[in-house]
Amino acid sequence: MAGVEGDERVIATAQHIVRSLGTTENMTQDMIRIFSSFDNRFSSMSERGNAQAQAQSEIEERLAFAEEMVLRWDMNSCDAARQSMIWEGPPDEAASYLHAVDEVHRLTESLATLTLPFSLSLADPQNNNNNHRNDILDRAQNVLHIAMARLQQEFRHILDQESGIFDSERLGERNQDPVSRVSFCSSSTHEEDVADDTSTSPSANGNVDVNADVNIIVDLISPMVIPVLKDIAERMVASDYKEECCQLYTCIRRDVLEEGLYRLGIEKLSIEEIQKMDWESLEGKMKKWSQAAKIAVGVVMASEKHLCQQIFGELGCGEISFVETAKGAITQLLNFSEAVAISRRSPEKLFRILDMYECLSDLLPDINSIFSDESPVSTSIREEALGILTRLGEAAKGTFLEFENAIQTETSRTPIPGGAIHPLTRYVMNYIRFLFDYTDTLKHLLIDEENELKNGDFRRQLSNNYMDYPEDDCRGDNSNMSPLAHRVLSIASLLELNLDGKSKLYKDVSLSYLFVMNNVHYIVQKVKSSELRTLLGDDWVRKHSGQVRQNATNYQRAAWNKVLSCLRDEGICITGSFSNRVSKDALKERFKSFNSAFEEVYRNQTGWFVPDPQLREELRISIAEKLLPAYRSFMGRFKSHLESVRHVERYIKYTPEDLEIYLLDLFEGSQGSMQHQRRRSNS
Repeated sequence: MAGVEGDERVIATAQHIVRSLGTTENMTQDMIRIFSSFDNRFSSMSERGNAQAQAQSEIEERLAFAEEMVLRWDMNSCDAARQSMIWEGPPDEAASYLHAVDEVHRLTESLATLTLPFSLSLADPQNNNNNHRNDILDRAQNVLHIAMARLQQEFRHILDQESGIFDSERLGERNQDPVSRVSFCSSSTHEEDVADDTSTSPSANGNVDVNADVNIIVDLISPMVIPVLKDIAERMVASDYKEECCQLYTCIRRDVLEEGLYRLGIEKLSIEEIQKMDWESLEGKMKKWSQAAKIAVGVVMASEKHLCQQIFGELGCGEISFVETAKGAITQLLNFSEAVAISRRSPEKLFRILDMYECLSDLLPDINSIFSDESPVSTSIREEALGILTRLGEAAKGTFLEFENAIQTETSRTPIPGGAIHPLTRYVMNYIRFLFDYTDTLKHLLIDEENELKNGDFRRQLSNNYMDYPEDDCRGDNSNMSPLAHRVLSIASLLELNLDGKSKLYKDVSLSYLFVMNNVHYIVQKVKSSELRTLLGDDWVRKHSGQVRQNATNYQRAAWNKVLSCLRDEGICITGSFSNRVSKDALKERFKSFNSAFEEVYRNQTGWFVPDPQLREELRISIAEKLLPAYRSFMGRFKSHLESVRHVERYIKYTPEDLEIYLLDLFEGSQGSMQHQRRRSNS
């Protein structure tokens, strides 16, 4: 640089001298002496100028060869170039093109740094040599621009060809073995090879186990084209076309990802559209979301990030390319869960909300890892995912409370025919049992209620639920119960209160007892056969089993006392002055009353229903143990008094064996015919 500055000072001095020539004849000799002192410097400048001129000539010659190759594939000037692609031809052609692009890039950099001396011609003040250098530089830059346009087109074409929508069904298939890498190529030949090769490893069969404990990376495009895309990207980034290359990749792959999510079942819906859906449609989409989200994040987005790193990682733009590519898809995924979290709460949604909560909770570490950079977009995605998880948790707790409110406010006024199990009982108990599939999640969500339990707020609420219940409410000792156990106990209590109110809808008090017996027995059986027993305790089971027995006893008293009262001796014997005798008229009326009472009970109670076979049999046996001995004893004492009476069968219509057969028809839920049974017995 010092030499160049010295040369410039010399030239400036010489030009000043030239302008001064002729001003005085006395100065001529002085000028000659001055110029002669510069001989060595001008000689040195001349040598450097010749070398740089020679370099310039060499650059121009090399540029001409590279330019010829680039222009051969110029889409604006060659029809053949527009109709074919470089990388679809012979490999040598693609390699030659990349070599030409590299040459043009190197020449452009050389020309930009090449410094030519100023012209020594006093008649050339415009510096023609530098202008010529600039012309060559412009020409090289134009060739480079044409090459970049071509490479951009090739990059687009390869991505379009290889970015076929991945097979969502194959992504969702379950494999028994852990899978760490799966190939999903658009080449039909490859797929046929996979189908034919039954001995390949799990990574070749196209199945993905989303529950595997390893990171799943699939080839979203053929591995064979990744080096090509990387080669093109390197040239574009080196030539200051980084933004164009990354934007091109992002536009193509973004659409592929979003279409892929749609294929997996995650539609692009607005919050308003989701909130207006009927439950059947929404439930289906919530179920699909929980299944698809694991694949979308754990497989597809992880694989897309891996693909970006393969192509752009060494160029320093892999992370931003991925984030820009995936932000639409992850937003599409999160928007659905956000809409569910803020939608109207109703009990039927709880389990699907819990599914989504657990799914997003499991995926949160993956989301944080995949979108790990500190860019505003990635930071926003991580924060949004965490916020939605929190809101889903709040929605689950709110829906749980709504379920309790729904039990309290269920006020149907139509008695269940036959005193059978009320649909509310089945619904609530099955609902509670399903909760145990989410025990850990619910314990985590309800952990905030520990303080409420400690300060007594929840216990007071629980007491309020029992305020209309008898003192022996069978709650047992619940002081050490977890928040979830308290919630379940509260729900069971609300159900019992509701059933107690519904039992009063029956006009026949014996049927109301049967109704309570059936429903409490159903509750007890559900508790005994599930994790509820551990939660509520054996003491709760014993006390409620006692309720079943007590209601069965109350039923028998209310339903059969009238029948059994007909078998008493009172009012049949006439007391005389010397002995007691049996009044045949009274005895006939007593048998007629028994027959009528029994037939009425049979007619009614064959239509009543005890669903549990064991309970039904136990109830029949208990009735038979009271009725049949009493009837046999009554007949043994008084049957002989009517043997001489005409049409005795009008009064003694049934044998003990007949009654035993009739009792087998009780509680089947279908009204029986005594005449039919009578004929069957006689036959």
